[in-house]
Amino acid sequence: MSRIRQHVRGSRRLATAGVAVSSATLLAVTLSPAAHAAPRPSRAAAVQHAAAALRAHASSLGLDSAQATSVRDVIVDKDGSQHVRYDRTYHRLPVLGGDFVVHIGADGGYRGADRASRAALALPSTTPEVSAPEAADLATNALRAANLGNRLRQVKAKPQLIVDALHGTPRLAWRTDAVALDSLGNPVARTVLTDARTGARIDAWDSIETATGDGRSLYSGTVPLETTQSGSSYQLKDPTRGNTYTGDAANKTDLCIFGICISRAPSTVFTDTDNHWGTGATADRSSAAVDAQYGTDETWDYYKNVHGRNGIAGDGKGSYNRVHYGSNYNNAFWDDSCFCMTYGDGDGTTFGPLVALDVAGHEMSHGVTSKTAGLTYSGESGGLNEATSDILGTMVEWYANNPSDPGDYLIGEQIVRPGFGGTALRYMDKPSRDGSSADYWSSSVGNLDVHYSSGVANHFAYLLAEGSGAKVINGVSYNSPTYNGSTVTGIGHDKVGKIWYRALTVYMTSSTNYAGARTATLNAAKDLYGAGSAEYNAVTAAWSAVNVN
Repeated sequence: MSRIRQHVRGSRRLATAGVAVSSATLLAVTLSPAAHAAPRPSRAAAVQHAAAALRAHASSLGLDSAQATSVRDVIVDKDGSQHVRYDRTYHRLPVLGGDFVVHIGADGGYRGADRASRAALALPSTTPEVSAPEAADLATNALRAANLGNRLRQVKAKPQLIVDALHGTPRLAWRTDAVALDSLGNPVARTVLTDARTGARIDAWDSIETATGDGRSLYSGTVPLETTQSGSSYQLKDPTRGNTYTGDAANKTDLCIFGICISRAPSTVFTDTDNHWGTGATADRSSAAVDAQYGTDETWDYYKNVHGRNGIAGDGKGSYNRVHYGSNYNNAFWDDSCFCMTYGDGDGTTFGPLVALDVAGHEMSHGVTSKTAGLTYSGESGGLNEATSDILGTMVEWYANNPSDPGDYLIGEQIVRPGFGGTALRYMDKPSRDGSSADYWSSSVGNLDVHYSSGVANHFAYLLAEGSGAKVINGVSYNSPTYNGSTVTGIGHDKVGKIWYRALTVYMTSSTNYAGARTATLNAAKDLYGAGSAEYNAVTAAWSAVNVN
């Protein structure tokens, strides 16, 4: 399942001791937290406190006059603690692995930071020896190699000069996004990192993160829908959830190059005369739309009611859905550039329409990840990116408590068809049941496709929620083993979701690997339940059970 990630952000400069800070960042306010009547600082106050911390601790954060920062996300805890996440640039070049989170106490004082990379940013030159056209050629070759046997057309590549601090000693690099259409007109894309001095490939990953693969819905029964009246008819647009809406893509596809779309598949909003939508059958095009809108609603409600997050970006703004995308398209994806969810109809043999509830939760959670930790979609961090969507998408399904699609630890069980050869896309209790995913961590797990390296975190989450051994939950049989032969006792899926979300939004960074995820979730468990609590100890035990120590 997928997401196309775009990185377009403004920047602010730091000051003092060679670091400049804009007045917009600092604001003109100098009141201490104690001077505020409200116990919880505002977002603006949190940014102000973090900006002061950047000035005071620039050296320990690796900041100097060659760098600038921009705020990506802000979390304010109920107790007034603040966590401000930053991206950074070096001589105006984006720094991959330059992100960090500043932690501020309720009193406005600096408490520390989590950094994606601690390497010093100092390059001898920001002038590349490998040209942009050369980098583009290398990336298009990589895209073709990743799609052998598939005739690609409209192949394009756009290099961007960056600083790569994610893969060891920082170096100048080309980040090149290569895009094309396959033989069915569906999009394929690959991001390639190239050393801008030697031309050597540093890393590469899929930019479209694919999984392979009141209304009557296809999968969730009859569900309530909030709609918008327009004259004598109704639009499938929800004014209570940021005006999120669902439109018909008319079986067309996008033609986009590096975030600039020459043409997009339509998203013609669905309308209805009596405000009763769909028939529950695929022949009615609005049935799939009901599933998509319902999935968006439940995902919105889960993040808001459980985690206090107001929308995918945390800004109260709704996304939109497109259903009936492409020709027999066996995929669904989140696209940051349009802030939208897109669903294919499947080919009917391998997959049916990909609008199931856990798929919606999975894909939109990619959007949450991109707005928070920004886990790089490669290596162990890529596996954690996918696992985050599996874990939180599963939590959406449990949260919805829909009798037609009850909570489980199977991914995509509603959309698979006999031609797929399995009962679900992935199995969290024993990920290797799919034939490819890893049950346990090893030093080679980062070399797997991210949908398979995600198995380690998925297995951890299942063990933490339900524990080890054989059991039946909601009519589904599970039997979860452990690497060390231990017996793990679960703490329930609600607590797992809270721990993982806090770890993602407060402690993880773009470079977080499995060891880092262990630390992040332990910090989250300590924050939520206390050090030495049953929940904290269960996190330790569950990680050990998947060989992350």
